Amino acid sequence: MRRVLCLLALLGLAACARTGAVEPVPRPPERPQRAAAPQPAALPVPSASSRELAAYYRDIEQSFLIRGLLRQDGGGPDTPFDADRLARTFLELAFYEEYAPDGGIAVARRTASRLHRWSRPVRIEPRFGPTIDPAQRTRDANEIRAFATRLGRVTGHPISTVDADGNFVVYVVSESERRALGPELRRLVPGLSEPALRSVLDLPRSSYCVVFALDEGNTGRYARAVALVRAEHPDLLRQSCLHEEIAQGLGLANDSPRARPSIFNDDEEFALLTTMDEYLLGILYDPRLRPGMSEDEARPIVHTIARELLSESV
Repeated sequence: MRRVLCLLALLGLAACARTGAVEPVPRPPERPQRAAAPQPAALPVPSASSRELAAYYRDIEQSFLIRGLLRQDGGGPDTPFDADRLARTFLELAFYEEYAPDGGIAVARRTASRLHRWSRPVRIEPRFGPTIDPAQRTRDANEIRAFATRLGRVTGHPISTVDADGNFVVYVVSESERRALGPELRRLVPGLSEPALRSVLDLPRSSYCVVFALDEGNTGRYARAVALVRAEHPDLLRQSCLHEEIAQGLGLANDSPRARPSIFNDDEEFALLTTMDEYLLGILYDPRLRPGMSEDEARPIVHTIARELLSESV
């Protein structure tokens, strides 16, 4: 409307000027046209299977919450533990693995192992699929950054987040995006077997998330890790996956029903890293332990560290 009114006023003035009745009025300078703001690119539409999974996991999270699971309190008076229990829980988590290779495929089977942890600094790099909403990317990236800071504090090990060239890559991807990760995972993890790759790409919906870490020289020293978290999870379930998979990728590879209060337990009672979990990670990176140690070598040292930690906390 404003541009039309200005045009009519100018026509009136021009007509008066031709009669000589009034002095010509100079034309006002035209306003420069304001460039239109660029429109954000539309996100790719999630697949039908991804939308179905999102609804499924919303129901799962709601079911957990109704039953009092996915606790966020870190443990309390109802979940006491002493130094002996802390030490025994550590030995169960650090010296056994949840999965074992069988014909090149990872199968659920408790298997004895040696102590694994990182010797080099851990650089966590979040990677998001193209269908992930920018607001969700921001929330997840902030969560990973804050969690890395917390893990660095409780372990005393250098742990940070990076935008590129990370050695611990955390994918947050939808169903179709995860299934398309084959070529990228082969580049990221040279020598990854086809059966192992298929176990990640064909993840059943009963598996909420997964992590695998590589000990390239069989020395107990991790050199690289990859975690995959389903983007279809609602916020709390996705945050729970981030906590558990990143923490397990530091060296506590097993889950145990005797780990309580802990996220290293498949009962889903706790959603986020607990006070006990912080102690467990502190034991793992204590300098008195070393990568490659056997359980028998580590046991007396672990019990000593556990007693020291809990006496200091009193």
